[in-house]
Amino acid sequence: MPNPVEVHSLLSEFDVNLFKAGRHYKLYEKFGSRELMVNGVKGVYFAVWAPNAQTVSVIGNFNGWNPHSHLLNGRWDSSGIWEGFIPGLANGEVYKYHIHANTGERLEKADPFALHAEIPPRSASIVATTYYDWIDSEWMFNRREHNALDRPMSVYEMHLGSWMRDPKEPERFLSYREIADRLVPYMQEMGYTHVEFMPVMEHPYYPSWGYQITGYFAASSRYGGPQDLMYLIESLHQSNIGVILDWVPSHFPGDAQGLYNFDGTHLYEHADPRKGFHPDWQSYIFNYGRSEVKSFLISNAFFWLDRYHVDGLRVDAVASMLYLDYSRKMGEWEPNELGGNENLEAVAFLKEFNEAISKYFPQVQTIAEESTSWTGVSRATFHGGLGFGMKWMMGWMHDTLSYFKEDPINRSYHQDKLTFATVYGFTENFMLPLSHDEVVYGKQSLVYKMPGDEWQKFANLRALYLFMYTFLGTKLLFMGGEFGQTSEWNVNQSLDWHLLQFKPHAGMKKFVAKLNAVYCSHPALYEKAFSPEGFFWIEHEDRANSVFVYCRRGHDLENDIVVILNLTPVVRKGFRVGVPHLGKWKMVLNSDDMIYNGSGVGVKKEITAEKIFWMNQEQSISLDLPPLSGIILKRG
Repeated sequence: MPNPVEVHSLLSEFDVNLFKAGRHYKLYEKFGSRELMVNGVKGVYFAVWAPNAQTVSVIGNFNGWNPHSHLLNGRWDSSGIWEGFIPGLANGEVYKYHIHANTGERLEKADPFALHAEIPPRSASIVATTYYDWIDSEWMFNRREHNALDRPMSVYEMHLGSWMRDPKEPERFLSYREIADRLVPYMQEMGYTHVEFMPVMEHPYYPSWGYQITGYFAASSRYGGPQDLMYLIESLHQSNIGVILDWVPSHFPGDAQGLYNFDGTHLYEHADPRKGFHPDWQSYIFNYGRSEVKSFLISNAFFWLDRYHVDGLRVDAVASMLYLDYSRKMGEWEPNELGGNENLEAVAFLKEFNEAISKYFPQVQTIAEESTSWTGVSRATFHGGLGFGMKWMMGWMHDTLSYFKEDPINRSYHQDKLTFATVYGFTENFMLPLSHDEVVYGKQSLVYKMPGDEWQKFANLRALYLFMYTFLGTKLLFMGGEFGQTSEWNVNQSLDWHLLQFKPHAGMKKFVAKLNAVYCSHPALYEKAFSPEGFFWIEHEDRANSVFVYCRRGHDLENDIVVILNLTPVVRKGFRVGVPHLGKWKMVLNSDDMIYNGSGVGVKKEITAEKIFWMNQEQSISLDLPPLSGIILKRG
C-alpha cells in the first residue's frame, strides 16, 4: 500500500492562473521541494508540473526508490501540477520523481526546480534551502550605480573549475569558499569591476563548460552547496565587485534525468524538431510559445537575481534563439507566419524577459551574446528593441584579432579592420569581448595569435589591450589573458600560474592591472561609452605608419583623453600628433614602459601643445612613439 502523502499546496488558484498565462515569475517559491511544518509535523512539500502523467511519485533512499510508495496528488484544476507533503523528510534528502506517462513510459526525473543536486555522474535532486543571512546590504543598496551604463565595467570572465587548483591536488576542484579566498584579493589587485562566471547551474557533462544544463535552479555541487556560492558572491560584493552569471535559455541536453521528454511528451522543448532540436549542440530548444515554459525560464532568471544577489545575466547564444534557420539548411526549417526566418515566439519571450527584469530588478544588467546584425538588441522594447542593456560586439572582436594577427609589414593594407567598428559602434550598447571562445579548439591563446618573436608578441598584446580599454563600449577579458597564458584554455586543469615567474607574463599582469586602474579613474573612458559624443578619430588613415589617434570624451571637456597607437615595430622620432586642446598633456600610460617588459623608449611625461594645425586639429604635440605600443595622454 502507498504511504501517506498528505494533500497540501503552496499554490493558490491565482498562482496557477499566472503560471498557465506565462506571467508567474517566482515559481521557485512554489515548485520544487522545501522543508515545511504542517499541522505541527515536519516534512517536505513537493510540487512538479507533469500534465501528461498518469501518476507521479517521489522516490529516494527514504523509501528504497519504490515508485509505488509515495504518490503525489494531481490537482483538480487540470493544471498538470502534482503535489503533496511527505512527513518525516528534511533538508538533505535525496530524491527523484517517478513519472508514469500516458504513453506508458516510466521515467525517473530530477526535479526541474531542485535547489541542489548530487555530484555528477550521480543525478538525483537534494532537498535544500536557499536561506542565507546576507551581509552585503551596502552593495545591494548602491548596485544601481555600480551597474549603470555611464559607469566603468571591466569584466573578468572565468570558469570556476579551471581558474585555479591546488598544485598539491591538481585533480580536485576548489570549493566556492576556497575560490572566494583566492579570487577576491586577486580581483582587487587587478582592478576589475565585475566577474562573470561561466554557467554555475548544475550540468552532468563537465567538458560542456556548463552550457548543457539539467538543474537550472541548482548551483553546481562540484564546488559546494547553495550557501557556499552565496558566500563567494557576498565576498565579492563586500569588495565592491559585481557578479554576472552566464544564463542559458537557448537549449538543454537530452540526458535521461533532465527536462527532455519530461512527462513522456515534449513538455519543455518544441515538438517540431525544426524548432526543437539544435543541430550544433545536439540539444533541445525550449518551446518559447508555451506559457508555462516562459514562466519557468523567467522565474529562473529572477531566482538568481533574487536569491543569489546576482548583478547581471549574460544570455548565451541569443542568435540561435532569434532565427529559425540558425545553422540549418534549406528544408530543415519552416518560415514563420509572416514568411520570414525570425523566431517570433523567441523574440516575444526575450522582450518579456527583459521587460520583467527591468521592472523588478532595474539595478541589474542583461547582456546578449548576439553575433548578427539584428536591430535593436540593446534598445528598449517600447522602441522596438529586445530590451537588453548591452550586446557583445562580436564584429569588433573578429576584426581586431584579424588585424593584430597580421605581420606589421602588412597592416597598412588592413587599416579598416580597426576603424570599421566606429561605423556601427553606436547602434547598440556594445561590450567588447575577448572571451573563452577565442582561446579554444585550435584558435591558440591570445598572446600566440600575435606575430613576431616573444617580445613582439607581448608588445602586440599590450597594444591590443590598450586599444580595447580606450575604445568605445565596456570591456571583457577571459581568465589567463591578463598574464599572457601561452596554452589554450583547458577545462580540465588550472591556468598556468607558474608563468608569472617570467618577466613577460609578470609585466603583462602589471599592465592589465594598470589599464583597469586608468579606465576606472578617467571618466572620459566610460561616461559616454555608448555615445558618438564620447569618441572621435583624430587620425585613422595613416596607412604608411600604421598609426591611429583618437580622443575619448566624457561630460567635462577638461578631462579629454587622447590615445596614440603605433602598430609597427618602428620607433617614430618626433612624430607630430594633433590634439583637441592647447596647454600641457601628461602621460597616463605607455604600454612600452620597461615595468611592463617594454623596450623603454623614452616618452616625455609632459608635453606642451603648440599652435600648429595638424590632423585637422588647431594644435598639436611632437613626441617619440615607441614600437608596437599604445600611449594614453590626458590634459595636464
